[in-house]
Amino acid sequence: MDNAQINSFLQNPETLFHNSSIPTVFDWEKGGMTSNQDNPSSAMDEGEEESLVDSMLCDSNSRLIPSGFSKCNCTDEIVMFINAGGEALNEADSNMKFLEDSYFDGGSVIRTNEHITEAGDYPFIYRSARFGNFQYRLNNLLPGNYFIDLHFAEIINTSGPKGMRVFNVYMQEEKILSDVDIFAVVGANKPLQVVDLRVSVKEDGLIAMGFEGVIGSPMVCGICVRKAQNIPVTQALQEYLKCNKCAAEIEVSSAQKKFMRTKVTDQYEKKIQELTTQCQLKTHECHEAWMSLTAVNEQLEKVRMELDNKIFQTRTLDESLRNQAENLKDITSRYGHDTKYWAAAVNDLQEKIKIMKNEHAQLSHEAHACAESIPNLNKMVTSVQALVAQCEDLKVKYSEEQAKRKELYNQIQETKGNIRVFCRCRPLNKEEISAGCASIVDFDAAKDGDLGILTGGFIKKSFKFDRVYTPKDDQVDVFADASPFVTSVLDGYNVCIFAYGQTGTGKTFTMEGTGQNRGVNYRTLEQLFQIATERSGTFMYNISVSVLEVYNEQIRDLLSTSSTSKRLEIKQSAEGFHHVPGLVEAKVDNVKEVWNVLQMGSNSRAVGSNNVNEHSSRSHCMLCIMVKSKNLMTGECTKSKLWLVDLAGSERLAKTDAQGERLKEAQNINKSLSALGDVVYALATKSCHIPYRNSKLTHLLQDSLGGDSKTLMFVQISPSDRDLSETLSSLNFATRVRGVELGPAKKQVDTSELQKMKTMLEKARQECRSKDESRRKLEESLQNLESKAKGRDQVYKGQEEKIKELEGQLELKTGMLNQSEKQVSQLSDRLKGREESCASLQLKVKELETKLKERQQSESTSYQQKVKDLQNKLKEQIQESESHSLSLQLKIKELEKKLEEKEHQESILLHQKVKELEYRLKEQEQQLQHAQARNFDEAIRATPNERKSRTDDELISEAEPHILRTSNSSSSRPLSHGSKHPRVSAPHETRKKRFSRIGETENNMVIISAPLDNKRARKSDPPKIAARAVGTIKPAKEAVQGTLTHKRINRDQLQAAKERDSRKKIWSR
Repeated sequence: MDNAQINSFLQNPETLFHNSSIPTVFDWEKGGMTSNQDNPSSAMDEGEEESLVDSMLCDSNSRLIPSGFSKCNCTDEIVMFINAGGEALNEADSNMKFLEDSYFDGGSVIRTNEHITEAGDYPFIYRSARFGNFQYRLNNLLPGNYFIDLHFAEIINTSGPKGMRVFNVYMQEEKILSDVDIFAVVGANKPLQVVDLRVSVKEDGLIAMGFEGVIGSPMVCGICVRKAQNIPVTQALQEYLKCNKCAAEIEVSSAQKKFMRTKVTDQYEKKIQELTTQCQLKTHECHEAWMSLTAVNEQLEKVRMELDNKIFQTRTLDESLRNQAENLKDITSRYGHDTKYWAAAVNDLQEKIKIMKNEHAQLSHEAHACAESIPNLNKMVTSVQALVAQCEDLKVKYSEEQAKRKELYNQIQETKGNIRVFCRCRPLNKEEISAGCASIVDFDAAKDGDLGILTGGFIKKSFKFDRVYTPKDDQVDVFADASPFVTSVLDGYNVCIFAYGQTGTGKTFTMEGTGQNRGVNYRTLEQLFQIATERSGTFMYNISVSVLEVYNEQIRDLLSTSSTSKRLEIKQSAEGFHHVPGLVEAKVDNVKEVWNVLQMGSNSRAVGSNNVNEHSSRSHCMLCIMVKSKNLMTGECTKSKLWLVDLAGSERLAKTDAQGERLKEAQNINKSLSALGDVVYALATKSCHIPYRNSKLTHLLQDSLGGDSKTLMFVQISPSDRDLSETLSSLNFATRVRGVELGPAKKQVDTSELQKMKTMLEKARQECRSKDESRRKLEESLQNLESKAKGRDQVYKGQEEKIKELEGQLELKTGMLNQSEKQVSQLSDRLKGREESCASLQLKVKELETKLKERQQSESTSYQQKVKDLQNKLKEQIQESESHSLSLQLKIKELEKKLEEKEHQESILLHQKVKELEYRLKEQEQQLQHAQARNFDEAIRATPNERKSRTDDELISEAEPHILRTSNSSSSRPLSHGSKHPRVSAPHETRKKRFSRIGETENNMVIISAPLDNKRARKSDPPKIAARAVGTIKPAKEAVQGTLTHKRINRDQLQAAKERDSRKKIWSR
């Protein structure tokens, strides 16, 4: 092969291994070649993959398999299989042994439980891996040739991208794999095998492998060592190349092939380095150009904003000048009209005085002097009254102008909407830019308040707001639109400004800001102090600040320094507004004190981390600014509030992946935000019931969200496409809020100051009435003077006297007026002193109220302790009574058992007695039968007459002792005393005795049978003894009478026995 051919071969590396004698490098699924021929784009992709595989494999005999390990594909003898990062396992079905990971040096273990696709017969291999820079040393191997199979799977960076993990593999200090990128070849959670890596083991029996990371850390899931078969030398060393000109096959050794590959790779690496340097230069130039463009655009926007502001200022100044000119014209016209009127009045008076002078020409010079002095005094009084009236008119006009200005300003704010919604979007952060996230926000019509969201493809959803801020707008631009609300607070209106949005969208930055770039909170207070100083001549302001947070539906005071946190609740005052008793109110006088208070509140706020933001706000931070103002000219007092609220993140629970305490916090945050949404929905639909009390947040903002206040909402959104759902939900909520119509805002007038003003007005009215009365008196005196002057000469002397009297009265009245003025000044001083005393008394009342509250709390705690002690005592007494009742129940049960045993014993004894009686009766019956048989035999032997008489008498006489025996044995003891009876020869007496005894036996048998009936009535057995006794004996009339008397006695005995049985049943119950 010539040098020219070698150079052309090196310049065209695509001709390498064109011959079919060289094995394919990458074995994909079957049928891949046909599909590549049909589809040229897929053929290009596989060409890129083949070039990537060629660059990875340094050994030409090795190959890649994009599937898991299967036993059927492995025909060689497996020497060992190391489960990297796992434990030793034995597969009984396939006789496979997986060794424990113990041959490593360095690195760490990582495991996963995710599903591995196409994992082959043993998917557990790819669920664990050795991770980091590490080495493997396989010892005690027999000398010879081996095949090494390496198993990989990307189980860490499952979402990519390509190039996150690139590493090299060395075997026996020789590189076998270069720049391995698992994700670029097969993706995530998929196996990749590098098989047939040939290695020769020398006499030391050692195989050394090293894994070194280029980008990131290397990893391996398994190492399989197989025994290599004896390959012919010709196949191992000889490879062929085909010439492009003569089509001749040229033999190329593996060393030459490696040399050519290294040259080609060096050329490619040089070209890549040159291209990368050029690309870096171009990117640097583009970046500089882009930065210059952005700087110029920012400057242009700033210039435009300044021009707009100046134009707006000039327009407002022109309008104010026009209004002032019109007002001055009105005032001058009124002043001219008044001057003309008073000039005409003065002329009339002068004419009247001239007439008076003509009429009184004959009067003396003293009368003329007095007459001339009187009109001078009238002129002075009228001029003073005119000046006072002008001053009062000017004050009234000034107050009317101020009221009109405020009404017009509030009307402008109300036409814009009491709830105004401003949308602000943050820029993409570094993580989103590195992850390749795209922006979904369109700011083309942002100046008109329109915002576009790209929901997918070319679909665009638009939203309308009062103001839309781009990522280029800074804190100054944001506060410029929110600053008019500050003046509304100083004018006596309630105002609420809150920020809404998901975590990480910049709510806290907008509201609080940083030390170098202040937020809305600091700038608001700064402007409050600035306007208060400008109005210090006509208004007096007192400003105080409170900082609190709503954490897990509990109110926490962030300015409280006490270690024990009190439970704060929301109360409603007598005036109707809501407040939190016990909340710290820090009075501030300058901006430095404000910054210290805000820093202390932000440091005490609850912050945690989740998947969305590392420093996420886990509560709603609320800054309350109370402003008390007093108009020094009119005396009007107002008391207003400004709420500055930084709400917690509105993202869903599934996105945060919160657990434990963070999960509880997220649930409470979503609960309060959903309650805020319910309130907004109720306000938008104008529902009769608005659920303010469903959450602490809405309960606190009830005064601001109602119809008596002005509300501003900042909705913060993210431009990233990952946060599309959260951005849409925030914007939809903001549109609902913008649609709420609250009506005109009301001025919060302080009722206590109104009462003071009413008292002052009443006093002023009384003074005016007294002055009117004095004026009327003066008018009456003047009329009298005029009437007296008409009397001319006749009443001249009387007029002189009356003039003197009038002069004295005038002097007295002037003295009285001076005294009244002094009294008025004294009364005003006294009123001031009383106001101060009232203020001190109010402070004392507040102190007493606090003391009373503390006493009530201490008494309530003591009462609670006493109640707890009484409850414990009651519990102990109840336990004692229960134990006593249990002991009584046990005793009752023991008594019942004893009664049952006694009854059982008595029943056994009665059964025994009954059996004995039955046995005796049987014996007596047998004896009677034997006696009857004997008597019958004797009667047969005797004569018939004797036989009859004898049978009757002897049978009875012989039956008597048997009957007596039965009666004595079965009856009670008292009857047994008369057991011995003498024999009577007369038959009549014997018959009487027989019948009486028969009656006695019957009665005795009935007495015995009665208790037996009672005992055996439960078993439903008839009395057998009574039946037998009655069947054997014939009754007579006397015996029947005897039995009736005995039956009465037996009934009483039966009733007594029944009563005993009923008592026993009650005890057994």
